[in-house]
Amino acid sequence: MRSQDSTSPHPALGIDHGDARIGIAATDDFGILAHPVETIDVSKGDPIERIALLATMRKIQTLVVGLPLRMNGSEGNAAAKVRVFAGKIRERLPTLPLVFVDETLTTSTAAGKLREAGRNAKQQKSIIDQAAAVEILNLWMGE
Repeated sequence: MRSQDSTSPHPALGIDHGDARIGIAATDDFGILAHPVETIDVSKGDPIERIALLATMRKIQTLVVGLPLRMNGSEGNAAAKVRVFAGKIRERLPTLPLVFVDETLTTSTAAGKLREAGRNAKQQKSIIDQAAAVEILNLWMGE
Protein backbone atom coordinates (compact mmCIF):
# COMPACT_ATOMS: atom_id res chain seq x y z
CA MET A 1 0.00 0.00 0.00
CA ARG A 2 1.13 3.46 -0.86
CA SER A 3 1.54 5.81 2.09
CA GLN A 4 0.00 9.22 1.82
CA ASP A 5 2.52 11.89 0.93
CA SER A 6 2.53 15.25 -0.80
CA THR A 7 2.35 13.60 -4.23
CA SER A 8 -0.71 11.46 -3.48
CA PRO A 9 -3.82 12.52 -5.40
CA HIS A 10 -6.01 11.19 -2.58
CA PRO A 11 -8.33 11.85 -1.02
CA ALA A 12 -10.12 13.16 -4.07
CA LEU A 13 -13.50 14.86 -4.31
CA GLY A 14 -15.80 13.82 -7.15
CA ILE A 15 -18.27 16.38 -8.45
CA ASP A 16 -21.34 15.60 -10.57
CA HIS A 17 -22.61 19.02 -11.65
CA GLY A 18 -26.26 19.65 -12.34
CA ASP A 19 -28.37 22.79 -12.65
CA ALA A 20 -30.46 21.95 -9.55
CA ARG A 21 -28.27 19.52 -7.62
CA ILE A 22 -24.57 18.71 -7.38
CA GLY A 23 -23.54 15.23 -6.29
CA ILE A 24 -20.41 14.94 -4.17
CA ALA A 25 -18.36 11.83 -3.48
CA ALA A 26 -14.89 11.25 -2.06
CA THR A 27 -12.17 8.64 -2.16
CA ASP A 28 -10.45 7.27 0.89
CA ASP A 29 -6.89 8.38 1.63
CA PHE A 30 -5.44 5.59 -0.52
CA GLY A 31 -7.74 5.77 -3.55
CA ILE A 32 -9.13 2.29 -2.98
CA LEU A 33 -12.79 3.19 -2.56
CA ALA A 34 -15.08 6.06 -3.47
CA HIS A 35 -18.13 6.78 -1.33
CA PRO A 36 -21.07 9.19 -1.47
CA VAL A 37 -20.77 12.36 0.59
CA GLU A 38 -23.76 14.62 -0.06
CA THR A 39 -26.02 16.28 -2.57
CA ILE A 40 -25.77 20.05 -2.71
CA ASP A 41 -29.09 21.77 -3.47
CA VAL A 42 -28.04 24.74 -5.63
CA SER A 43 -31.10 26.76 -4.56
CA LYS A 44 -30.10 26.63 -0.89
CA GLY A 45 -26.72 28.35 -0.96
CA ASP A 46 -23.45 28.82 -2.78
CA PRO A 47 -22.25 25.42 -4.03
CA ILE A 48 -18.70 26.71 -4.56
CA GLU A 49 -18.39 27.64 -0.89
CA ARG A 50 -19.82 24.26 0.17
CA ILE A 51 -17.32 22.44 -2.07
CA ALA A 52 -14.49 24.57 -0.63
CA LEU A 53 -15.60 23.69 2.91
CA LEU A 54 -15.81 19.97 2.09
CA ALA A 55 -12.38 20.09 0.45
CA THR A 56 -10.88 21.68 3.55
CA MET A 57 -12.66 19.40 6.05
CA ARG A 58 -11.68 16.25 4.15
CA LYS A 59 -8.12 17.40 3.31
CA ILE A 60 -8.84 16.88 -0.38
CA GLN A 61 -5.82 16.63 -2.70
CA THR A 62 -7.58 16.48 -6.11
CA LEU A 63 -10.89 17.70 -7.51
CA VAL A 64 -12.46 15.41 -10.13
CA VAL A 65 -15.27 16.98 -12.15
CA GLY A 66 -17.55 15.03 -14.44
CA LEU A 67 -17.63 16.48 -17.96
CA PRO A 68 -20.78 15.60 -19.92
CA LEU A 69 -19.60 14.78 -23.42
CA ARG A 70 -21.89 13.90 -26.31
CA MET A 71 -21.93 10.29 -27.46
CA ASN A 72 -19.50 11.22 -30.27
CA GLY A 73 -17.06 12.68 -27.72
CA SER A 74 -17.65 16.33 -28.57
CA GLU A 75 -18.61 19.03 -26.10
CA GLY A 76 -21.97 20.79 -26.11
CA ASN A 77 -23.79 23.32 -23.94
CA ALA A 78 -23.80 21.04 -20.87
CA ALA A 79 -20.01 20.66 -21.02
CA ALA A 80 -19.63 24.43 -21.42
CA LYS A 81 -21.70 24.98 -18.24
CA VAL A 82 -19.53 22.50 -16.34
CA ARG A 83 -16.33 24.20 -17.55
CA VAL A 84 -17.62 27.59 -16.31
CA PHE A 85 -18.55 26.02 -12.95
CA ALA A 86 -15.14 24.32 -12.70
CA GLY A 87 -13.48 27.67 -13.44
CA LYS A 88 -15.23 29.14 -10.39
CA ILE A 89 -14.02 26.22 -8.28
CA ARG A 90 -10.47 26.79 -9.59
CA GLU A 91 -10.67 30.46 -8.61
CA ARG A 92 -11.82 29.51 -5.10
CA LEU A 93 -9.36 26.61 -4.65
CA PRO A 94 -6.39 27.57 -6.85
CA THR A 95 -3.87 25.23 -5.19
CA LEU A 96 -5.86 22.02 -5.79
CA PRO A 97 -5.44 20.11 -9.05
CA LEU A 98 -8.72 19.91 -10.94
CA VAL A 99 -9.25 17.22 -13.56
CA PHE A 100 -12.14 16.41 -15.85
CA VAL A 101 -13.49 12.92 -16.44
CA ASP A 102 -15.90 11.97 -19.22
CA GLU A 103 -19.09 11.35 -17.26
CA THR A 104 -21.03 9.86 -20.16
CA LEU A 105 -23.52 7.29 -18.82
CA THR A 106 -22.42 7.65 -15.18
CA THR A 107 -25.95 8.52 -14.03
CA SER A 108 -27.46 5.53 -15.82
CA THR A 109 -24.70 3.26 -14.45
CA ALA A 110 -25.36 4.61 -10.95
CA ALA A 111 -29.13 4.13 -11.37
CA GLY A 112 -28.58 0.52 -12.44
CA LYS A 113 -26.41 -0.18 -9.40
CA LEU A 114 -28.99 1.42 -7.10
CA ARG A 115 -31.74 -0.73 -8.68
CA GLU A 116 -29.59 -3.82 -8.11
CA ALA A 117 -29.30 -2.75 -4.47
CA GLY A 118 -33.10 -2.65 -4.22
CA ARG A 119 -33.70 1.10 -4.59
CA ASN A 120 -36.66 2.09 -6.75
CA ALA A 121 -36.72 5.31 -8.79
CA LYS A 122 -38.36 7.30 -5.97
CA GLN A 123 -35.75 6.10 -3.45
CA GLN A 124 -32.94 6.94 -5.89
CA LYS A 125 -33.89 10.60 -6.32
CA SER A 126 -32.17 11.81 -3.16
CA ILE A 127 -28.90 9.93 -3.78
CA ILE A 128 -28.55 9.50 -7.55
CA ASP A 129 -26.28 12.55 -7.88
CA GLN A 130 -23.95 11.25 -5.17
CA ALA A 131 -23.92 7.82 -6.79
CA ALA A 132 -23.02 9.42 -10.14
CA ALA A 133 -20.16 11.28 -8.40
CA VAL A 134 -18.95 7.92 -7.07
CA GLU A 135 -18.98 6.58 -10.65
CA ILE A 136 -16.97 9.62 -11.82
CA LEU A 137 -14.32 8.90 -9.18
CA ASN A 138 -14.30 5.19 -10.07
CA LEU A 139 -13.63 6.08 -13.72
CA TRP A 140 -10.83 8.43 -12.71
CA MET A 141 -9.22 5.88 -10.38
CA GLY A 142 -9.39 3.28 -13.13
CA GLU A 143 -7.45 5.45 -15.57
